[in-house]
Amino acid sequence: MKFHKKILKNGMRVMFVPMKNIQTVTVMVLVETGSEYENKKNNGISHFLEHMCFKGTERRPSAKIISQELDRIGAENNAFTGNEYTGYYAKAHQKHLNTILDVISDIYLNPNIPQAELEKEKGVIIEEINMYEDLPQRKVEDVLDNLLYGDQPAGFSIAGPKENIRKLAAKDLIQYRHDHYVAEATVLVVAGQFNEKKLLPLIEKTFKRISQNPKKKKTKTISKQSKPAIKIHFKATDQSHLRLAFRSFNIYDKRYWSLSLLSAILGNGMSSRLFQKMREELGICYYISASNRAHLDRGHFVISIGSAKERAGEAITAILAEVKKIKDKLVDDEELKKAKEYRIGHLFLNLEGSDDFADFYGDQEVTRQPILTPEECVKEIKKVTAKDIQKVAREIFRKEKINLAVVGPYKNPKQFLPLLKI
Repeated sequence: MKFHKKILKNGMRVMFVPMKNIQTVTVMVLVETGSEYENKKNNGISHFLEHMCFKGTERRPSAKIISQELDRIGAENNAFTGNEYTGYYAKAHQKHLNTILDVISDIYLNPNIPQAELEKEKGVIIEEINMYEDLPQRKVEDVLDNLLYGDQPAGFSIAGPKENIRKLAAKDLIQYRHDHYVAEATVLVVAGQFNEKKLLPLIEKTFKRISQNPKKKKTKTISKQSKPAIKIHFKATDQSHLRLAFRSFNIYDKRYWSLSLLSAILGNGMSSRLFQKMREELGICYYISASNRAHLDRGHFVISIGSAKERAGEAITAILAEVKKIKDKLVDDEELKKAKEYRIGHLFLNLEGSDDFADFYGDQEVTRQPILTPEECVKEIKKVTAKDIQKVAREIFRKEKINLAVVGPYKNPKQFLPLLKI
């Protein structure tokens, strides 16, 4: 799949991803800001601003008008805020490309942020936070981030604390947007059917007046550890939700592909080692998975499980036993081949729509990675050897790198400490 990149005179980057055999087109705008660009006092502001951008512009003065215009053409649209970037997108039939480009660019470039609407939206966001608090499988992710990174932006929640949300004023969001929504930090991706020669002048005209202020840098994450660490969030639940995490590497590290296959072998798919051991053999859980979460200046490999509260200790011991096995013994050829085919298969399963391709290329560009096509990703996956996997497993699966985050009916972290050994 070919792509073209264009840097406009104002410094904004544009990615064109032509797709001839598809009838849809996606317009996605990504900006380099998220919870890791915040501080303790304004944590949650990136997510709040994302919400407020849909509240209206001068040309489309209400959220209802925006949604009606997109609904009228059968478009899908949404937005998201992450640790390191925020995104806005719409997807529609290719004949509506100009409309979705106009709407998405308008809410990105020209949002109204009236105080009255902001006060109403505070209630919405606080209820969103309450929802996450009531979902232990989601809450444990925030507990893990705080355990790993503590009182720095990487350890903050994306939604922020409720007390911050209550204090934010329109002027705060306007200033934050002024500081971060700038040309140098912005990427526009168009994926699907379009005429690039006709589209580029329209994009240049549309984004001509985007702010050219200097891009703000995020705070560098400090990631260090010398002994096992545990953090518990008490909740009176029947099921305990556990995350066993090991510090790994950032998104630019070449060991990324070895870690990707390591996660496939351990905890991706119903034939993976952890699924077979924990669910099929021990009957200890309904869900279990493994993944490597790589960020700009940090990373961690995490194993996720929900188990009966009485069997949490048994679950930890069994997981770490499987971790030790993959350190001690090389993966055989058959299992390695299966893991590679699984990873390649899911790569393409996740690239079925124009929105998937917009996200695939946009993510690489906004995080300033060397951009790989899906075919180039396949080549990287195929290069990985059993020795590469064992080497990276031995590098990250060490006692002093173990982190255990728990949501469940426990109060004393020390009860789990003796179990944290490999």
